[in-house]
Amino acid sequence: MKKELLSLPEPKEPVVVAVYKFRDQTGQYKESNVGASWSTAVTQGATNILIRALEESGWFVPIERENISNLLNERKIIRSSREQYEGNNNILLPPLLFAGVLLEGGIVSYETNVFTGGAGIRYFGSNVSSQYREDRVSIYLRAVSTSNGKVLKTVYTTKSILSQEVSTGIFRYVKFKRLLEAEMGYTHNEPRELAITEAVEKAVHSLVIEGIIGRLWELNEPIDSAQHIIDDYLEEKEANREIDYMGQPHIYQNRSGFYLNPMLTTQNYLGDYPSSEIRGGINYSIGFGINKSLYFETSLGYHQVNVENLMNSFEFYGDGNLVFLANPTGKLSPLFSIGGGTYYNFGNEIGLSQNQLLPYFTYGAGIEYLVSPKSALTLKAYLNQHMTDSYDGVVAGSLDDIIVGARIGLKIYLGN
Repeated sequence: MKKELLSLPEPKEPVVVAVYKFRDQTGQYKESNVGASWSTAVTQGATNILIRALEESGWFVPIERENISNLLNERKIIRSSREQYEGNNNILLPPLLFAGVLLEGGIVSYETNVFTGGAGIRYFGSNVSSQYREDRVSIYLRAVSTSNGKVLKTVYTTKSILSQEVSTGIFRYVKFKRLLEAEMGYTHNEPRELAITEAVEKAVHSLVIEGIIGRLWELNEPIDSAQHIIDDYLEEKEANREIDYMGQPHIYQNRSGFYLNPMLTTQNYLGDYPSSEIRGGINYSIGFGINKSLYFETSLGYHQVNVENLMNSFEFYGDGNLVFLANPTGKLSPLFSIGGGTYYNFGNEIGLSQNQLLPYFTYGAGIEYLVSPKSALTLKAYLNQHMTDSYDGVVAGSLDDIIVGARIGLKIYLGN
């Protein structure tokens, strides 16, 4: 941000601004694992940071207002000293500058653990791991006209504060009654003061560009000379409107309350015979929304189960499920289902007799990815637990026969 701030085009005339106090408005204190901490979470010197950014931008002339009483006292001392030693009671000091624009605002939020995560592996007494954490600080800055009190422009910026830890270690017996233990690693914590500095500099940069667009102040050169800076700013601003706090694009249209979902399937049999050969099938589902996350789904399908020289079964099936979407407003959402149904066996060369209904419980889990607001690619693994062990014509063991499989298809959402 420093480079962008210093590369702003020159103003026709710098604007005299006053900053009385740019406060910490979060009211938060530092986290502590050993007890209460009275140190604040963010710096209390944000006014100094803002004044420096204003000065470096070249667009503003900041004047002293935070400690105006000290300035006025010093001017009184000057007048008093001159009167005493020069004997002139009519000595006048140059008048103080007055501001045409007053800058207000502050640090409005500091959120910790917005994102956390990590990865690691441990094997045979050795381990390596990495963890990260993201905090976030947000500020508001507004320009107020001192002539009529009108708020000329308000800008908002946010900055992530990143922390990372990488560590490795070993814990192993190297010989009888000899234990070796060693650890090493490092942590990296982005200073909060630097993050606030960048956020303030971004706010000043945005305020300058917004003022140029709104004709609050003028460029020294024709506006065409700074058009690329304005275009880049507007493009960034528009892009920020299209993403959420996690950095993912917004989906303005949630999934509707009704869908059709044709799918291709594959399945395998686990039972009293050896594992079957994988065969294909088709499935057609219709879903009705109960709420944004929960759907009732009915399915009809056809598949084949084959165990070489033992069983070759052709079956229709139908079931009803409750389907739960874990992230109904996101592009990618895990899904889980539970329900029940029945098979109808209409062709069986070896094994079961034909025309038999076989009830089962069904469980499933998968993912759904929106390729458009009205369509989604679905991938799902499922398990059908039969209520009887006679599916394959053999009753043996303590477990009922099971069908496991996977489905892939395109889900079409209809309606609003």
